[in-house]
Amino acid sequence: MSPATIIRNARRAAGLSQAQLAARLATTQSAVARLERPGSNPRVETLDAALRATGHRLGLEAARALPGVDEGQIRARLELSPAERLQTFQASQRNMSRLARRAKRVPRATD
Repeated sequence: MSPATIIRNARRAAGLSQAQLAARLATTQSAVARLERPGSNPRVETLDAALRATGHRLGLEAARALPGVDEGQIRARLELSPAERLQTFQASQRNMSRLARRAKRVPRATD
């Protein structure tokens, strides 16, 4: 969830207008509007202050990243020449097409 959405949701949950939140933060309504604008990137301290002013608190935790990309495979592909990469891609495409043609359609279960 973006910082803008977090601030907006917290403000709304507290029943505050942008002007009321601004008063609690000793800033202007337009500054609060900028914080709530998509793409805003406030400092952690600013986000924490805005949340505290709404009666919320900022909680951070470090979570182990799940492996999403096989970097070894990327490295191996980058070591190939462009022509070799194209040949590898075409071979993969042929294999996928073959698998798709041979795949059995399974009827959907109806509720």
